[in-house]
Amino acid sequence: MIDIVNRVAPELGVESTCAALGLSRATYYRKRYGELHGPKRPRPKPSRALSGQERQAVLDTLHEQRFVDQAPAEVYGRLLDEGKHLCSVRTMYRILTDNDEVRERRNQRVHPPNATPRLCARAPNQVWTWDITKLLGPRKWTYFYLYVVLDLFSRYVVGWLIAEAESAGLAQRLITETCARQQIEPKVLTLHQDRGSPMTSKTFAQTCADLGVTKSFSRPRVSNDNPFSESHFKTLKYRPEYPGRFDDLAAAESHCRDFFSWYNHEHLHSGLGLMTPHDIHHGLAEERQEARARALAAAFAAHPERFPNGPPTPPSLPTEIWINQPSNKTIDTHASPAAGH
Repeated sequence: MIDIVNRVAPELGVESTCAALGLSRATYYRKRYGELHGPKRPRPKPSRALSGQERQAVLDTLHEQRFVDQAPAEVYGRLLDEGKHLCSVRTMYRILTDNDEVRERRNQRVHPPNATPRLCARAPNQVWTWDITKLLGPRKWTYFYLYVVLDLFSRYVVGWLIAEAESAGLAQRLITETCARQQIEPKVLTLHQDRGSPMTSKTFAQTCADLGVTKSFSRPRVSNDNPFSESHFKTLKYRPEYPGRFDDLAAAESHCRDFFSWYNHEHLHSGLGLMTPHDIHHGLAEERQEARARALAAAFAAHPERFPNGPPTPPSLPTEIWINQPSNKTIDTHASPAAGH
């Protein structure tokens, strides 16, 4: 390839020729320099360098029993106290490096890589995602804990509760009652969650096993593996009506009840084609979509000049919702409603 560049470059230029061949110009010049000047000559040994015998003497000194657990700087200082100077501290390190003796001597724990959770829902009640968030209480350091279970496909809040503490018992009750209300059959639902103590408790795991619910967990120390629950909490706390603090548990519960009613039945969700979670969750979106299409068709018929790109269409409805969708779909997404758990 270098020969091709040498032949063509006088006419097309080195940059254009290398770009056409997919060759880095730096690689070309480096190889051309080698052809013109031959292999690099070995670097001459500095006159101040230690001889082989002197280097071995330094290594033997560092291997002495009294120095085996000391750093080169300490060895250097001890030798000076004894009236000896073998070499600099940096040279000691060079000699140790050349003999592969500069490394971490303690056994290091190796953490296995955590698999990225990849979940896909194509209909309601296939994948739920849930989390717990803190709501500020009446005084500093007082909180109420809001548990929210969200359907991944429809964003419908299928279950929630608010309490004065986090506990696995409350999580068990919430998931059990929500599954009963939604009439979830065993081995149909995947429940995605982070690694908080209520989610990872043995009692909660046993409850999921009894219900036939598959568990999926976020990776440790990864903040965006449960994005839908986090986004939902932001919607809650950024509403103009959100008070910031609540006087008591009853006030917090009343506010959340009003919010979830609005969110499920009135909020036109941008990720749902501007449908409400209730419409998507209960199969009412198609009818509303047809009504919107008729309205847009009438607008186009009345003023076609206002639509230079042709007849408008309403925002499309979701067909599948992913958590951590792979960039290259090698997963058989039609094999099951939830993949990668």
